[in-house]
Amino acid sequence: MDYKSIYYPESALSGVTHCDSTLAFYIVVNSLIKKEDAVLLDLGCGRGAFEDIKTKGDEVRAPYRSFKGKVEKVIGIDVDQGAKDNPSIDEFHLLVIGQPWPLADNSVDICVSDYVLEHIDDPDFFFSELDRVMKPGGRICMRTVNKRGYVALAARLIPNKYHAKVTGAVQDDRLEEDVFPTHYKCNTTSKLKRLLRDNNFVPTVYTFESEPSYFSFSRILYFFGYLYQKMAPSFFKNVIFVFGVKK
Repeated sequence: MDYKSIYYPESALSGVTHCDSTLAFYIVVNSLIKKEDAVLLDLGCGRGAFEDIKTKGDEVRAPYRSFKGKVEKVIGIDVDQGAKDNPSIDEFHLLVIGQPWPLADNSVDICVSDYVLEHIDDPDFFFSELDRVMKPGGRICMRTVNKRGYVALAARLIPNKYHAKVTGAVQDDRLEEDVFPTHYKCNTTSKLKRLLRDNNFVPTVYTFESEPSYFSFSRILYFFGYLYQKMAPSFFKNVIFVFGVKK
C-alpha cells in the first residue's frame, strides 16, 4: 500500500511531498549556481541512478539533480570506477581513498556532494582537500545523515557487512553495489560547522526531516515516522544540509 499518499496527500499530485528532502536540497543548490560558473564538482557522483525515471516524483526531481548544461563543465569523482558511466557528468576521475583528489588547486566553482559525508573515515583530510580545490568565493552544497537521527542510530547497530542487504530490503530502488560502509565521523551540525570554519569556509548548516521512506513496508512504523517528521526537535532530525562559501 502507498502509505505516503495517505499521510502526505499532496504526493498523489506530483509524487513528492512538501517535505521531500531531495527536492528541498536541490532547489537550494540550483539557486546557488551562477551563470559564470565554469566547473561544478560532483563529489561522489555515483552512476547517476536518478536518471532512471520510475515515478512521478523522480520526474519532478531529475531536472534539479542534473547540472549538465547549467555550467561549463561537470566533473565527477568517485571511489567506484563504474561512476565513469554517469550520464550527468562531462569528465570523470577515480578517487583513491587517502590520496589527494585528482583536481588542481583553486579549480572548482561549486561542489555538490549528496550522502557522502557519512562514509568519510578521515574528515580532516577530506575538508582540507575541499579547501584546496575550491576557488575563493566557491560554494559547497552537501547533504548527509545526522548521527543523532534514528536512521543513523539504527545503521550503527547493524554491522557494515549487512548494510547492503538491509538497505535493499527497506528501499526497493537501492542496489547493493550502491551501499558503502558508513563511519559517521563528522555527522553532527556542530562538527560540520567546525570543520568548515577550520578550512576557510563560511558555514550554513541545518537539519531537515522528510517523509519516513525507510518505513514504507509497515503502516504502523510509517505512522510513527510521520509523527516524528512533524514533531522531531532539530537536534534529532535525520538529515543535515551543509552549505559553505570559501573565503
